[in-house]
Amino acid sequence: MITYPDIDPIALSLGPVKIHWYGLMYVVGIIGAWWLARRRAAAPGSTWKPIDVDDLMFFAALGVILGGRLGWILFYGFDAIRADWLAVFRVWQGGMSFHGGLIGVLVAIAWFAKSRRRRIGDVFDFAAPLPGIGLGAGRIGNFINGELWGKPTDVPWGVLYQGQVRHASQLYEAILEGLVLLVLLWWFTSRPRPALAPSGLFLAGYGTFRFLIEFVRLPDADIGYIAFGWLTMGQLLSLPMIVAGLAAIAYAYSVKRPSGNYQ
Repeated sequence: MITYPDIDPIALSLGPVKIHWYGLMYVVGIIGAWWLARRRAAAPGSTWKPIDVDDLMFFAALGVILGGRLGWILFYGFDAIRADWLAVFRVWQGGMSFHGGLIGVLVAIAWFAKSRRRRIGDVFDFAAPLPGIGLGAGRIGNFINGELWGKPTDVPWGVLYQGQVRHASQLYEAILEGLVLLVLLWWFTSRPRPALAPSGLFLAGYGTFRFLIEFVRLPDADIGYIAFGWLTMGQLLSLPMIVAGLAAIAYAYSVKRPSGNYQ
């Protein structure tokens, strides 16, 4: 058993301004994605230039923040917003949906691709390995905030939190959806792959990891289980990702269209 370290969610206070660890994790994610994108753009044969990466990250950052917050409001936080509409703006207290952020990023990337006359699928493929650092950092932020805990457990690595030993499902997600998915996609995209294969692997990989971890994670208190006494909102939103990802991989290797990210 591990005792929860009870970390102060406020990383730094500057008078009335309070900087939260959760917010800093988004900064870490955006900078990490930019760094990875710059490295991949510098690879031999890449059709990407540094200025393209900078513009892409601007679009993606807007998409993940706006989409993540709107997704949380629609999927999880509608009752909280109805009780106090000012909660819409309290992003530092948590309340970001990955699935909403994903939709926001997809829209932003599509907008970027159209403005740069690139194939949308190619931009999706280029961006596929980039969210890993942010996904891992965001879940660590959830752990620091003491939110999104797993179910009670007696496993040796369970974390004692408020008098009960629980699965640290936030850290499970940080490892699988962050580190493991990043390593897998970075290796997979280290050489040219058929168009849409990297995007499909990201969707299928994240969806599968999230679906499995939801079995040991407590559902949101205001939603509970949606069906069968075990299906959560996270699993329901992950199923289309798995199906779409597998379909994209199958299509990519059947058509074998060359990626536009390489000369």
